[in-house]
Amino acid sequence: MSRVSVRMLAVVFTVLWVTLACQAGGVPVPAPVVDEAKATAPAKQTAVIAGGCFWGIQAVFQHVKGVVSATSGYSGGSVKNPDYETVSSGLSGHAESVQIVYDPSQITYGELLRVFFSVAHDPTEMNRQGPDEGTQYRSVIFYGNDEQKHIAEAYIA
Repeated sequence: MSRVSVRMLAVVFTVLWVTLACQAGGVPVPAPVVDEAKATAPAKQTAVIAGGCFWGIQAVFQHVKGVVSATSGYSGGSVKNPDYETVSSGLSGHAESVQIVYDPSQITYGELLRVFFSVAHDPTEMNRQGPDEGTQYRSVIFYGNDEQKHIAEAYIA
């Protein structure tokens, strides 16, 4: 079976797992202790996270209320224009990541992190998620400003 086929199966498994976990109530993950207030008017903000196969993370966030878009890509590396093969080698320093554009009047940054930690990946697996192994599958929160950094650090603590 090709690597792409295995990854697509992982995406299908992730979507099924998320569906079942949500229906069964899943393992409770705490709400954020520190968070921003919901905006009073529609707007767009961006969050970038990594935690395993970007297709699985993207598949989860595309179905979250308040998420405008979820786009797979690469973050945190040294290669100027990374491609799939370069990142898959594990030598570029990039992590497979997802850029999430969201409406802060519908969902907060802390609530996005709650989804991330509850259904998007297992934070106890270092440099891997399920069958995918390597530094490109590490868990990372790429905060965009000091407020996101503060919320993420408080959530992790």
